[in-house]
Amino acid sequence: MQQIDVLIVDDDLINRKLMSAMLRKQEFVANIVEASNGQEALEMLRNGGIGLVLLDLIMPVMDGITVLQLMEADPNLKNIPIIVLTTDETKKSEALNSGANDFISKPVRESDIIPKIKRLIEL
Repeated sequence: MQQIDVLIVDDDLINRKLMSAMLRKQEFVANIVEASNGQEALEMLRNGGIGLVLLDLIMPVMDGITVLQLMEADPNLKNIPIIVLTTDETKKSEALNSGANDFISKPVRESDIIPKIKRLIEL
């Protein structure tokens, strides 16, 4: 399986660190980078090299839905796989319709997210 760089976007430092810890031990992860809001995430994405985004929806500065819409509109970003992670179940269809590839409710369990990431990498 190929290795990818993963971007974790969440305004909560603890959530970012927990996700990093889950991913760090996976053979398919080359590097993990973190952003605390959507604006930071887009800047990192535009620099290139990111193979997968784990995206929170509820954040200050720029929310996840806006990030999804801007990525979908950008030909350089629209094909990067995105898994949305949120506590707001009501946003699932909006997130998927805005370009997310998958949706996981928080709190995230390793047994939920790792198989979904592997499936997206294989596709």
